[in-house]
Amino acid sequence: MSFKSDIEIAQEAKLIPIGKIAEKVGIAEDTLELYGKYKAKVDYRILDELSEKENGKLILVTAISPTPAGEGKTTTSVGLADGLARLGKNVMCALREPSLGPVFGIKGGAAGGGYAQLVPMEDINLHFTGDMHAIGAANNLIAAMVDNHIQQGNELGIDVKQITWKRTVDMNDRQLRSIVSGLGGKVNGVPREDGFEITVASEIMAILCLASDIDDLKLRLADIVIGYNYDGEPVTVGMLRGQGAAAALLKDALKPNLVQSLEGTPAFVHGGPFANIAHGCNSIMATKMALKFADYVVTEAGFAADLGAEKFLDIKCRKADLKPDAVVLVATVRALKYHGGVSKADLNEENLDALTLGMSNLMRHIDNLKNIYGLNVVVAINEFPTDTKAETDLVEKLCKDVGVNVCLSQVWGKGGIGGEELGKEVVRLCESHSELRFPYEMTDSVKEKIEAIAKKIYRASDVEYDKKAEAQIKKLTELGFDGLPVCMAKTQYSFSDNPDLKGAPENFKITIRDVVVKAGAGFIVVKTGEIMTMPGLPKVPAAENIDVDKEGRITGLF
Repeated sequence: MSFKSDIEIAQEAKLIPIGKIAEKVGIAEDTLELYGKYKAKVDYRILDELSEKENGKLILVTAISPTPAGEGKTTTSVGLADGLARLGKNVMCALREPSLGPVFGIKGGAAGGGYAQLVPMEDINLHFTGDMHAIGAANNLIAAMVDNHIQQGNELGIDVKQITWKRTVDMNDRQLRSIVSGLGGKVNGVPREDGFEITVASEIMAILCLASDIDDLKLRLADIVIGYNYDGEPVTVGMLRGQGAAAALLKDALKPNLVQSLEGTPAFVHGGPFANIAHGCNSIMATKMALKFADYVVTEAGFAADLGAEKFLDIKCRKADLKPDAVVLVATVRALKYHGGVSKADLNEENLDALTLGMSNLMRHIDNLKNIYGLNVVVAINEFPTDTKAETDLVEKLCKDVGVNVCLSQVWGKGGIGGEELGKEVVRLCESHSELRFPYEMTDSVKEKIEAIAKKIYRASDVEYDKKAEAQIKKLTELGFDGLPVCMAKTQYSFSDNPDLKGAPENFKITIRDVVVKAGAGFIVVKTGEIMTMPGLPKVPAAENIDVDKEGRITGLF
């Protein structure tokens, strides 16, 4: 039996003109800016007109700690939305934009999979509406203004050894992680240590996703700390008078992008900050807009619940005054067996003992979401053909023992009809009471916030700080930044900062090695382990299998 690839399925789809998609949820034609027939930007200023309209129900999709076996979070998100639509619900998706780095690196496309995809799939995964390029241009304009200010006399006294602002490119390129820029002299710039981050790790991306309008965007851009002067005082973009020009580059990127699923469900795809570096969720603006137009909104947090969901709840929900009415926790039998010690080559074989061991990872995520955050949870088992009834029955039993229902998600192979069962449980959960709680208070110190997440969410036994991190925390506290939430940068593969510790590790320490303020975004990034803000390509990058023919038809994207 042969299976069609994701891109083949997407290319065979009969898309609905984007104006008709907008009509489904009441988005007026005069608020659309068309980018061809099947995608458009929506004027965010309509949010002011909708301020009195009641919000729909917010559904957060998250997952267990990712493995090479795959989990299918975006696929489940799209399939759930299609399933809710088949149940007669007025529904929208609000998801992130893919980064070119992972698309050409190890992950491939990121618009869902199988018969639960967003389309036009190739456009979404590649240049889309140009948001990533605008963010990169704004980031690099600020970098150029920093170095030009130094070259032109350095009135602000910027210490070249304390510049924290880096350049960006939306590609995995380890060669650019650490560089020396400027060759000296009158024409080549002041020599200094420099480096690149991937565009989705830029603070500009985080700001775009947290801004409420163009004025808020400019205020946040002005607050960006690009480094420190010789007296150790922060230097901001506002001091360089660069916020207006950066905002001009971002004025169109600020508008949410409207597309559709294979089954014609409307979807906003807007913003894409990395989940193990930044807060890992789509823009507040797109989420709020979707909540005004739809009765049910399916959104997604990056990576596992200890990373993406934690930041969605502790950062995005706090800032935007949002609360999920239900949480879908995605897992696969294969991934759970991997957490139980089974090698990737043996995942197709039934192994109840390993599955039982691997369930510890799922159970810890459930415990965090239910008992620490106080939310209603359903487990979605993303079905694979090799799953056995004994395995799925075991998952269902262990989850029911802690009061959580399990639904089989068959959206990859069946589309929306395979998400109806999950949709019914989500609707039921949305009618149940829940009260969002947080693991720390905003008045806690920086260390108290870090340790609350490390000990309550990760279950670390202790937190250790490098001397550099200790000094950074002290300095940021003295500068008055201690009132901000913390954004933990940690491996996605484990509750710990060691990617090799699978399942639900205990008695481990979290090591804090770097603490950086992102004043414009409004959080403090806390780096653990060996997290990097510029990924590298794998030995065989996905780019080697991507091609385009003379008709313009792309192959190998996913």
